[in-house]
Amino acid sequence: MYEEMSVSQNPGAVALQNAFVNRVFGWMTCGLALTGFIAYYAAANYGPFIMKHTGLYTLLILLELGVVIALSWAINKINAFMALAGFLFFAALNGLTLSWIFFAYDAASIAKTFFATSATFGGVGLFGYLTKRDLTTLGSICGMAIWGLIIASLLNIFWPSSKAGFIISIAGILIFVGLVAYDTQKIKQLAFASGEGAFDEETGKKYAIFGALTLYLDFVNLFLYILRLLGNRK
Repeated sequence: MYEEMSVSQNPGAVALQNAFVNRVFGWMTCGLALTGFIAYYAAANYGPFIMKHTGLYTLLILLELGVVIALSWAINKINAFMALAGFLFFAALNGLTLSWIFFAYDAASIAKTFFATSATFGGVGLFGYLTKRDLTTLGSICGMAIWGLIIASLLNIFWPSSKAGFIISIAGILIFVGLVAYDTQKIKQLAFASGEGAFDEETGKKYAIFGALTLYLDFVNLFLYILRLLGNRK
């Protein structure tokens, strides 16, 4: 069990653990930075074109889903360079699809939401990393709840309701807060495994990239639900 694990006192193992964690959060940060840059640049230069051509917007979303599914399926079959390229390509695509927020919300709301999300992510992630409690059950519940969230969101598109939208936003925040804690604990477990030599360096790099993608998705979704709840629309 997770609570029976302990940090290795071997300096070499500790160095491997730290390197794994640094890779995960380093690549996650790079992905978020790339997404933010692309979103802002696209909104400033091509926003009207993207928003006008809804078919292109739908294609970008489908392409994003395809990249995530492909990475999940092929992570054990491709090398670390290809995994990283896929992750950064996804982050760039997501920047294009998120460019709409600069038309829907004022810049102050976006900035405040980003800092609120960063603080929430950091605090919950620290809890997930330090807690001795096994969060597997929490992760399973949140994972199943996502499907209900998706269905409720789709229904609210066809039959819009401000009250339902408020409830969906609250539920989304709670679900992704839980996933941040759970996924951070998984990263810690993989870091321990890396320190104990459970997989080679190449595999460790791929797992770190996939971990970065997981936390990236948690952060972006948490950001969007907080923005929908607290953001000031134009």
